[in-house]
Amino acid sequence: MNRVRYRLVAVAVLPFLLALAVDLLLFAALRDRLPTRLATHFDGRGTADGYASRGSYVTVNIGLAAGLAAVWAVIAATADLAVRGVRWVIGGGYAAAGLTGYVMAAALYANLDAADGSEVRLPLWQLAAGLAVAALAAGGGALLLRLIALPSAVPPPGPGTVERLDLADGEVAGWARRAPSRTLCAVGVALLVVGGVLTYVYGWGRAAAPLACGLLILGCSCPYVTVDRHGLTARPTVLPWPRVRIPLADVDRAVSREVKALSEYGGWGYRVRAGRSGLILRSGEAIVVRRAGGREFAVTVADSATAAALLNTLAEREAVR
Repeated sequence: MNRVRYRLVAVAVLPFLLALAVDLLLFAALRDRLPTRLATHFDGRGTADGYASRGSYVTVNIGLAAGLAAVWAVIAATADLAVRGVRWVIGGGYAAAGLTGYVMAAALYANLDAADGSEVRLPLWQLAAGLAVAALAAGGGALLLRLIALPSAVPPPGPGTVERLDLADGEVAGWARRAPSRTLCAVGVALLVVGGVLTYVYGWGRAAAPLACGLLILGCSCPYVTVDRHGLTARPTVLPWPRVRIPLADVDRAVSREVKALSEYGGWGYRVRAGRSGLILRSGEAIVVRRAGGREFAVTVADSATAAALLNTLAEREAVR
């Protein structure tokens, strides 16, 4: 990575480290006034309905900060620096750090001088205060990002060149590639880490959601893309579903071109925008298929030029049958 990239990663990780440091310093300063059993979860009326030990509070705080920092570090390390939205994504990390840091600190103050945590309440206005802190943190992150000279945003690329692959009459051909996403892998691993921490502290009940989401995201983080007599197909490598297939009869043309995940599709994953959709796992090379109805479908994958050329050839064969 170049210096700009290192600085961006450092700025992206900074808010989570600061929030963790503040929470741990508060915990150390208030430890003698805290009960051995802390109220850590509250219902919609602000009444405590979940408890944990003081050691568990520290463990969860560290695990949460480390997991979120890892996610934003990977995003900063892999994001296209020339995309306008990269500043907003990093700023979102500051908001997340501000909100989580405030909530963890507010929970400590709510437990002050409580006998066993049973009398603890966390009023709902604390959530509004946390959102205000998140907004202030995002503003501070935006100002800090101005110190990093990111490349100027580039306009979306052109439509690309329609190529064809020469096949003899009766010759059969197919193409297949895996398209791993480092961003989705990082998110999946981070959720598994959070789920592991919650399992250790609270048991399986509260860890089920992050563990299930982490496994699902990891399962979909490396799709398998094929072009053959069935058309273009994209599905998870280890799962038979969800599957996206564009049959040859629905292919108007296919091209290989560079796509921008944030500026063109608004992020990563399965994206839907006006006139186009796609399985966008990163910025960069993609096969873009214009369908018979005029909509476009894109998949970010290496060697997309070969895939597009073969798909055009197979679609023409299908059309003359």
